Amino acid sequence: MVELDRTLFLFLNSLHTPFLDRVMWGLSTRTVWIPFYVLIVWLLAAKYGKRVWIPLVLVPVLVVLTDQGSNLIKNLVERPRPCHEPALEGMVHIVRGRCGGMYGFVSAHASNTFGIAAFTIPLLRKKWFTWTVIIWAVAVSYSRIYLGVHYPGDVLGGALLGLAAGSALAWTALKINKSIRQ
Repeated sequence: MVELDRTLFLFLNSLHTPFLDRVMWGLSTRTVWIPFYVLIVWLLAAKYGKRVWIPLVLVPVLVVLTDQGSNLIKNLVERPRPCHEPALEGMVHIVRGRCGGMYGFVSAHASNTFGIAAFTIPLLRKKWFTWTVIIWAVAVSYSRIYLGVHYPGDVLGGALLGLAAGSALAWTALKINKSIRQ
C-alpha cells in the first residue's frame, strides 16, 4: 500500500507547469479563502437568523478537531512528507522551496476543507453550494500533492478525519437547532 501511495504521488506530482505552480500555491494559501468563509457565514446567517450562533459556536470545535487533530496524528504516526523523504530526493517537484513540517500524515488542509464541507452541506442544503464546497475541498487537497508536501494517503486520511468531525458537528448543530425551535 505504501508503494502504491508513493507511485501515485510521483505521478500526480510530476504533472506540473509554471502556470499550475501559481494556481496550486494559491489554492493552498489559507488567506485566499477568507471571502469564501465570509460567504459561508453570510449563508448561515441568512438561513438561521438569530440562531446562527449554533453553527458559529461549533466552528472553533471543528477547527480543533480537524486542524489540531491532524497535527496530533502527524506527531503520533511520524510519516515523513514526500519532500522530506530521502528515498525521493530529486524526484519531488516542490514549489517555492516550501516543504512544511517533517511529518505529513494526515493533511491538515484536507482535514480542514473536508471538515468545513461536511459541516456546512447539511446545514445549508443548497445544491450549488454542495458542489462548490466539494470541488473546493478536492482542489485544495490535490494542491497539497501537487506542491510535493503530501502523499495521496495523507490527503485521504485528512479528508476522512474532516468528514467525520464535520458530519458529527453538523448533526449536533441540527439537533440543537431542532430542540430550540420546539
